[in-house]
Amino acid sequence: MTLWGGRFSIDPDQAMVALSRSVHFDWRLAPYEIEVNLVHLSNLISEKVISENDGKDLKKALLELAQEIGTGKFSFDASDEDVHSAIERGLIAKCGDIGGSIRAGRSRNDLVVTDFKLYLIDHLLEVSVLISELIDALNTQSKIHLKTIASGFTHTQHAQPITFAQEISKHSVALLRDLDRIMDWQRRNSYSPFGAGALAGSPLQPNPENSAKELGFEGVMANSIDAVSDRDFAAEALFILAMIGVHLSRIGEEFVLWSSAEFNYVEISDAYSTGSSIMPQKKNADVAELARGKSGRFIGNLTALLVVLKGLPFAYNRDLQEDKEPVFDSIDQLLILLPAVTGMVSTAKFKTENISKGADVAFSLATEIADYLAKRGVAFAQAHEVAGKCVRYCEEQSIQLHEIPVVELSKIHPALKGDLLDHLNVQAAVSARTSSIGTSSGSVEKSINHIESDLKKVNKEISRIQERFSGMISQ
Repeated sequence: MTLWGGRFSIDPDQAMVALSRSVHFDWRLAPYEIEVNLVHLSNLISEKVISENDGKDLKKALLELAQEIGTGKFSFDASDEDVHSAIERGLIAKCGDIGGSIRAGRSRNDLVVTDFKLYLIDHLLEVSVLISELIDALNTQSKIHLKTIASGFTHTQHAQPITFAQEISKHSVALLRDLDRIMDWQRRNSYSPFGAGALAGSPLQPNPENSAKELGFEGVMANSIDAVSDRDFAAEALFILAMIGVHLSRIGEEFVLWSSAEFNYVEISDAYSTGSSIMPQKKNADVAELARGKSGRFIGNLTALLVVLKGLPFAYNRDLQEDKEPVFDSIDQLLILLPAVTGMVSTAKFKTENISKGADVAFSLATEIADYLAKRGVAFAQAHEVAGKCVRYCEEQSIQLHEIPVVELSKIHPALKGDLLDHLNVQAAVSARTSSIGTSSGSVEKSINHIESDLKKVNKEISRIQERFSGMISQ
């Protein structure tokens, strides 16, 4: 069924029908559509556009449709253009012609954007809960390895020794930023577009504030034209989802490296690995690889929507039919990916001995020499040069920094004394970095505690927003 056609003399060509049809992907908005229609109906009754008796019949029919949609008894069919026409068809089937009266005072333009915004509010909260669970898994692993010393890497080369807990918990911090972005998105986008009509508002719905409050929004958008044409909320959501994807990709890349024979840092559970169809010995880190691979999909979805939006004039344009599938795809993929990554992280067995083995290779303690000299009044630029000379001496002699004879130290620079050797071990190097952002086990433990405290606050905010929308039919 279509919601237009009176001024047309011929039916649309089948090619046009196929191009215009969106019900096969926008049907997932049906529960939100029912909720919006229930609120809209209540306002139409208040404005005496629909009688009390007809209103009761329509409300009963909408609630029946909600239940039937939930069970699968009612769904779209080949005659439906979109979710809106399918719902109206269902109402007319139950109530007769009065079912079409629900359309008074609203347009598909403001209806679909309201449905879509409610869908994203709901599903970004669902994503938030899964991210919170992943952060918990990362923090649990981090706390196990507060005393484990590892080699830090820059440029994928050995850098300075660190606490392995810090290496793991850096992902918790990044994901916590993602949660913060989602909460910020929730605050900024809790304004209802409903009541904008096609673009100019409607005299049949003079109080959009009532609809906003009933739907759980904090208020009403400021401009009816912007209300129907705005898809900033969708693009912003796709950016957040893409950033989550990038962060999951980084986790995936590290697990791929760590589980290789060359690193041999971690054993990934069989439950989160696959094998080879030809090589019986293989155990592949497929969850990690898929986390890495799907980031391209999330970035592509963001790019696709931004290109759609970049040149749209005035109010609503049909181009905006292309707004939903990228969002739906990114949401679907994250809802599949996040539990798998969380499972991989929570069941991973890290090999402490192997992790610590390389912490002092590749002259990773050279910075300790520069710091030692800087504390004794040597300009750091000069101290840096001296440390480099120490490295060169070791390379020439095929020894490590802590093996430089004391007599040779004083030849390299007179400020280098025998007590320097006390600083040239990984435990001393890590323990010395006690600032709030440092890598000492105490500093990292405090950092993880802060992460957990911040996560509790975010979880409370998630619960608060969920409570605000707890009356939704979709819940």
